Amino acid sequence: MKKPNILLITSDQQHWNTIGAFQPEISTPNLDRLVHEGTTFTRAYCPNPTCTPTRASIITGQYPSQHGAWTLGTKLLEDRHTVGEDFQAGGYRTALIGKAHFQQLGATEDYPSLESYEYLKDHEFWRTFHGPFYGFEHIELTRNHTNEFLVGQHYVNWLEDKGCANWRDYFTSPTGTMDPNHLFSWDIPEEYHYDTWIAERTNAMLEQYKNDDEPFFLWSSFFDPHPPYLASAPWDTMYDPDQLTIPVVTPGEHDKNPPHFGMTQLESPDFSAWRESGLAIHGYHSHTTHYSEDESKKLVAVYYGMISLMDKYIGKILDKLDELGIADNTIVVFTTDHGHFFGQHGLQFKGGFHYEDLIKLPFLVRYPGHVPAGETNGAIQSLVDLAPTFLNFAGLPVPHIMSGIDQSQVWLGKQSQARNHALVEFRHEAATIHQKTYVEARYKLTVYYNQTYGELFDLETDPGELDNKWDDPAYRVLKMELLLKYAWAGLGAEPMPMPRVSGA
Repeated sequence: MKKPNILLITSDQQHWNTIGAFQPEISTPNLDRLVHEGTTFTRAYCPNPTCTPTRASIITGQYPSQHGAWTLGTKLLEDRHTVGEDFQAGGYRTALIGKAHFQQLGATEDYPSLESYEYLKDHEFWRTFHGPFYGFEHIELTRNHTNEFLVGQHYVNWLEDKGCANWRDYFTSPTGTMDPNHLFSWDIPEEYHYDTWIAERTNAMLEQYKNDDEPFFLWSSFFDPHPPYLASAPWDTMYDPDQLTIPVVTPGEHDKNPPHFGMTQLESPDFSAWRESGLAIHGYHSHTTHYSEDESKKLVAVYYGMISLMDKYIGKILDKLDELGIADNTIVVFTTDHGHFFGQHGLQFKGGFHYEDLIKLPFLVRYPGHVPAGETNGAIQSLVDLAPTFLNFAGLPVPHIMSGIDQSQVWLGKQSQARNHALVEFRHEAATIHQKTYVEARYKLTVYYNQTYGELFDLETDPGELDNKWDDPAYRVLKMELLLKYAWAGLGAEPMPMPRVSGA
């Protein structure tokens, strides 16, 4: 029997409820196509609500406190075992196109990095270097989001090869000229957008693998809809802000929450007690926490536009699978690295807040003739499960060091569940905001390091997570039961003493 190909498609920082098949205010016809042709898992979770930790978990099958890249700005060490190594040993080709973010931007003598400033700016280096890189024999990468500075690596060379000699005009300092305060509309033509680049290069790899008649593990890693909120025309004006439902804080909802929740609602919050100089709680700068009503509407409209633009190019990849005649033997998984706040609970972006908006994910699986089509499934999934599940489908052994659980029988509809809970971690360097969350079918518990406060939500009766039961006497016995479950399920390893060198 021919081994299945595996195509992992990810977005970056996409709220779980932004797929048109389930949310009529947004248009995503190609993700809808995966919904209709595969299974939608409605209870998928990230192991950490920030980029590097979760992305490292995807390729290691381990939690951040195990693989060591436990926060933004740290690095996944090259000696960590990755799933790409297993695939290559099993006769698979491996490639990553788009965003990696396994390493820090600022290299140190002890922790040199291919994703460091110096390498990012060395365009000639990337003309000849395509791997190996963390188990991927072939890579084509760039760094940062929309117009953020230090765009580099393979994307820049592609832009120049396409004739876009003025590419710096579309990006901010120090290499570009675009105003970093510019919002919503991105002047870069769609033909030069990195969505176009990712789809084109992904399809080139698919053609190569088809011609070589070799099975592959290919990760197509998109950058959107991660802020800054910017989209090329006409996607920047695709949605009428006044026609969208804009999430808002519910008065009093933070009264029973840990103190840093309420502080985010102040006009000029003082986060000094949390010891994160300059960053406050990641993503919550005092000057960006609060938007006017018109700004809030517009940013949601552009966020949706970024998703719809990305969806177009995901469609081009799906079309290529059909064109090459390999769709039926290719497992396609679409998900994201973590969620996003765009007003929910009065919050923006991401940080030390384990609401469902931030830790729950869109998660679609298609494998024609094997994974049930057009179904939704509430079995709990975690991104740490991707590596062992992919290996099982490929008939390859799963290394014992992987903490993830094989979900293959659940995906095939032959087993009701493979896990009864998910674990989510968050820790920022030198921060008091250091928590872990245990979430099961109904209840969700968040415990803070060295703190007596916490969170306990009943997701069945309170799906909006507005009523924290942590201190409710009526929930005392349940809280103890959940704490015991958390203790048994918790991980013994603590984050490695690696330096935070940059605010990635």
